[in-house]
Amino acid sequence: MGYNMMYPFSAGDLRDSAQVLYNYLEGSSSVKIPWDDLRYIFGEIMYGGHIVDDWDRRMSQKYLIYFMRDELLDEIDMIPYAEGKLSWPSPQPAPHEKYIEHIETMPPESPLFFGMHPNAEINFRTAQCDKVFDLLTTLSGGGGGGGDGDDDASMSPMAIAQMICDEILEEVNEKRFPTDDVGRSMSDEE
Repeated sequence: MGYNMMYPFSAGDLRDSAQVLYNYLEGSSSVKIPWDDLRYIFGEIMYGGHIVDDWDRRMSQKYLIYFMRDELLDEIDMIPYAEGKLSWPSPQPAPHEKYIEHIETMPPESPLFFGMHPNAEINFRTAQCDKVFDLLTTLSGGGGGGGDGDDDASMSPMAIAQMICDEILEEVNEKRFPTDDVGRSMSDEE
C-alpha cells in the first residue's frame, strides 16, 4: 500500500476487524452506517495501533476517508489516484462467491494504484534485479577460484547443502525417542 516501512499486519487483524464491524453494525439500530466511528476503530485502534510513522498514519487515514463512505455501497472507483488511467469499480451487493470473482478481476499491481507515475516501477524493478543477481552470484560461489585444496571451496552450493543435510540426518537417526511409551501413557491417562 505504499508504507514507508513494514508493519506486522496479519490475517488475525483482518479477522478481528471483520468481527468488530459485524458486531458494530448488528448492534446498531441506526439506518445510517457510522463511518466516522468505524474509521476511528480501524485507523487508530485495529490497524493504526501498528503504524508508527506519521506519514504512514496520514496515508492510512486518507485511504480510510476515501473508502469508508456511503458511496462504497453504490459504486466507486477502487483505485482512487489513477486519474482515469486505471479503473476498477467496487463490487455490487452479491453472495460471497461473487465478491471472490470480483477480486480475481483486479488489475495487476501498478504504481498508478498509489498515484505515482508508471515509470516509478522502473527503479524498484532495477533494484530488485540487482538484489537477485547479487544473491545468485553469492550462491554460485562468485565465479571460480584457485583450487587451494579445500573441498568445500570446490563444491557446488547444492553439494554443500546435501552434505549438511546428510550430517543432520545421520545425527538425528541415532536418536531414539520413546514414542511407544509416550503413546501408552497418554492412553492410560484417558
